[in-house]
Amino acid sequence: MSTLLIRTVIIYLLVFGVVRLTGKRQISDMQPFDLVITLLIADLSSTPISDSSTPLLFGIIPILTLFLLHRTVAFLALKSQQIRSLVCGHPIIVISKGVVDEQALKAANYTLNDLIEQMRLKDVFAFSQVEYAILETNGSLSVLKNNSVCDPDAPTALLLSDGKPILTALQAMGLDEIWLQKRLNALGIKRYKQCLFACMEGDELLAQTKAKRIKDAKSLKIKLKV
Repeated sequence: MSTLLIRTVIIYLLVFGVVRLTGKRQISDMQPFDLVITLLIADLSSTPISDSSTPLLFGIIPILTLFLLHRTVAFLALKSQQIRSLVCGHPIIVISKGVVDEQALKAANYTLNDLIEQMRLKDVFAFSQVEYAILETNGSLSVLKNNSVCDPDAPTALLLSDGKPILTALQAMGLDEIWLQKRLNALGIKRYKQCLFACMEGDELLAQTKAKRIKDAKSLKIKLKV
């Protein structure tokens, strides 16, 4: 029992020291490389603690090796833009001048629901509020609001996504596909598959057409009768 206690204390102090030396960022702020190292260290540290037959050095040496690898890569990333880009990636602009970049979302494996959720976490509840939105390398979303637009009375309600109506959302608002199609027709969108998304923002319906290039996409809006 005393041996197990000593092994646990040693591994704890080692892991604590390594984590402290690798940086003070929270899990949500970590770059992918930092997160992988942290998960590997956590896994390696559990083996010598739970299995007393495993030599203590079998846990200490891999942990120290990962720590040295992390410090080496971090140093090289500070010195080289190419290595930093390879390890951390690039920020991705997902909304530019108020228009959602469909190709950027696909490149980031991001859905419209993911985007709306991250916007809400930034206290942004409507696409029309956003001038630019940037998906950072750590997965967080940075938002530059359009100050000329007033805050909406209610959060954005997504009614159509990637050319497909969201029936549950329409039903929840007492609407149907016929109502949606008529409003899209009024915006010049004849078929659902031409539309990247359509959503309710207060008393307006906002829709954006699909396009391979963001400059070809159109953000359209129609005011609804009260």
